[in-house]
Amino acid sequence: MTADLIARARAGEGEAFAELTEPYRRELQVHCYRMLGSFQDAEDALQDTLLAAWQGLGGFTEARASLRTWLYKIATNRCLNALRSARRRAAKEWDVPKVEPPEPTRLGEVVWLQPYPDDLLEGAAGAPPGPEARYEQAEAISLAFVTALQVLPPRQVAVLLLRDVLGFHASEVAEMLEVTIESVNSALKRARAGLQHRLAPGDGRQPPPAAGSPAEEALVARFVSAWESADLDALVALLTDDVFVSMPPIPFEYQGRDVVARFCASLFGAGRRFDLVPARANGQPAFGAYLRAPDGIRHGTGLYVLTLTGDRICAMIRFEASALPWFGLPRSLPSR
Repeated sequence: MTADLIARARAGEGEAFAELTEPYRRELQVHCYRMLGSFQDAEDALQDTLLAAWQGLGGFTEARASLRTWLYKIATNRCLNALRSARRRAAKEWDVPKVEPPEPTRLGEVVWLQPYPDDLLEGAAGAPPGPEARYEQAEAISLAFVTALQVLPPRQVAVLLLRDVLGFHASEVAEMLEVTIESVNSALKRARAGLQHRLAPGDGRQPPPAAGSPAEEALVARFVSAWESADLDALVALLTDDVFVSMPPIPFEYQGRDVVARFCASLFGAGRRFDLVPARANGQPAFGAYLRAPDGIRHGTGLYVLTLTGDRICAMIRFEASALPWFGLPRSLPSR
């Protein structure tokens, strides 16, 4: 069946090419997202990959690699090209009217990051990870993991994802990147060390409650109640001592319960009140935040993604309101 589709696609039949590549589209998009840290850039890279595959199908031979491996080779190199040519995106200044946040704990290294909708992850499992894989798929789409990748050199990111997330053999990765096996092994060793350094603060934490479990639902409900009522004491009670808040592309980062409490207090100041609409991003609970206006209209101000540990919240990332449509959320809500 695959051979027939390939023959028809090589003859210029677009429907055959679409049928041939459709099973891999979503997993390739997730791979591009992990590399680029951007939902929009991942979609662009996926389209570039499919165009290159369509144009280069005549050079594909199943004797050398499977179609899936060949597509991953194209996608990985398209992402590497994008990373090499990309200009450093500028950080954005704080722009929330009439809100003075506290002095940030530090300015973040990763200012360009976007969330990935869980609805799209359902078709992204693809083939089971190979025997070389070291990360669970849920862990490898988490915001902590994707954020940590963004500070590694691009080649190291590619090698780590292909080896430790997707489980390709070193020889396959070497062929994809057109380098030696020794170069792959060296890059993987450095990537693992760099990633471990970035993820180390999470060591010793309790695992999050299972997605959709009563424990997760209870914790999320408490958060929603505290946030919508601007009950700062109830909100602070849900946070770990080392809770972390960031808000790309604004570089402000806050670490620690006291300073995060002051940040939340600044958002609630002057009587500002919000309604939260649930979503899921990167395998984590998320919410569209809507500011209640005097005329009753509620305007979308951002998307919040929570990281849970046990029965507490250990991180919260605020993304811009431009992300709301990716999650099927409107820019504004009518008055009640």
